[in-house]
Amino acid sequence: MISKEKKKVLLHVCCAPCATHVINRLKLAYNLTFFFYNPNIYPEYEYKKRLENAKKIAEKLRVPLVEGKYDPDNWLKAVKGYEEDKEGGERCSICFNFRLEKAAKYAKENNFNLFTTTLTISPYKNSKIINLIGKDLEQKYNIPFFESDFKKEDGYKKSIELSKRFDLYRQHYCGCVFSLNSSIASPKL
Repeated sequence: MISKEKKKVLLHVCCAPCATHVINRLKLAYNLTFFFYNPNIYPEYEYKKRLENAKKIAEKLRVPLVEGKYDPDNWLKAVKGYEEDKEGGERCSICFNFRLEKAAKYAKENNFNLFTTTLTISPYKNSKIINLIGKDLEQKYNIPFFESDFKKEDGYKKSIELSKRFDLYRQHYCGCVFSLNSSIASPKL
């Protein structure tokens, strides 16, 4: 019997906790590579901490990791004019597009079969918007986008449990300076 080779999937990873359950969902069917591209994360030490934990889970689960360039200045230019948006507003859609476009380009240039993201595991992220952005980028770059809503079937809850098991750092805000300021202004108890 001839074994069918697994499709190569570039998985945009926002953080290690979000990646845990997604890996479990995709690893058996696909050949995964992590793409850590998050120039939105502020401050830089927070970026480094999230990257370090993404590398930690990638190593434990034997998934290669590619780090995109940390370029917060270009990200800030992209969201200019939307600084006052509430979490989940237009600024977030611009941010999703900014990061997923880099993933789509990388996937296309490096011969991946498709790309996707861990972003849809968060109950604070609108999966419909993320999937629409992914499908638009699929058309633009001619590389299939794997639509998902990884929070379904207790995906988010499972990611929390796995994060504890792997002793991963779990952040308390989305990542950007604006979400940090928002979480400081109204902390979740």
